[in-house]
Amino acid sequence: MSLPILYSFRRCPYAMRARLALIFAEQKVELREIVLKNKPVAMLALSPKGTVPVLQLSAGQLRHGQSVLEESRDIMQWALEQYDPKGLLQVQPDSSQKLMDENDQSFKYWLDRYKYADRYPEQSQAYYREQGELFLQQLESLLSKQPYLLGANISLADIGIMPFVRQFAHVDRQWFNAAPYPRLQSWLNQWLESREFKKVMTSYQSWQEDEKGQVFCL
Repeated sequence: MSLPILYSFRRCPYAMRARLALIFAEQKVELREIVLKNKPVAMLALSPKGTVPVLQLSAGQLRHGQSVLEESRDIMQWALEQYDPKGLLQVQPDSSQKLMDENDQSFKYWLDRYKYADRYPEQSQAYYREQGELFLQQLESLLSKQPYLLGANISLADIGIMPFVRQFAHVDRQWFNAAPYPRLQSWLNQWLESREFKKVMTSYQSWQEDEKGQVFCL
């Protein structure tokens, strides 16, 4: 049986969290690393919107009637539905989805403006950062009570939100390291040093249309 095919881009936070879920679910896929400026025809045929990640399931596999998953959260959910040895889906599933909704809708909006402030001259970069900090403050408060966002164990929210906090921190790492979020800083650093994240950030050569992709697994 052929492996599912994952179209990915190493630095995209959506693709990062999809790969993290695959790692935690111990699911092998054929990874096809793309170049955003030259998106492969094969990927666009599956998903005309042209964003990553995209997962093409193997023959005979479906999720809610779909053989192509175009959203990172659907890929995460599918992977962990196959195998979830650490029980990520069991940790406050409703709260996990709600927190990721806030990340994907509000926090991502301010993150984009903070990171690319020159494209959004309506306000200063400092203003955009302050708006994003409202979410950071919420995460800091959660982590003041427990080692992970929703308790003593890793949840879907941890792996779903971490890549975006990482991106926010990297806009101005000196500022982030000095900001009043010690628990969030420790949580992020723990993730960045983890075996799972280091595997997720392995570099792969860009996929060419006439080639096989790389096998991606833990």
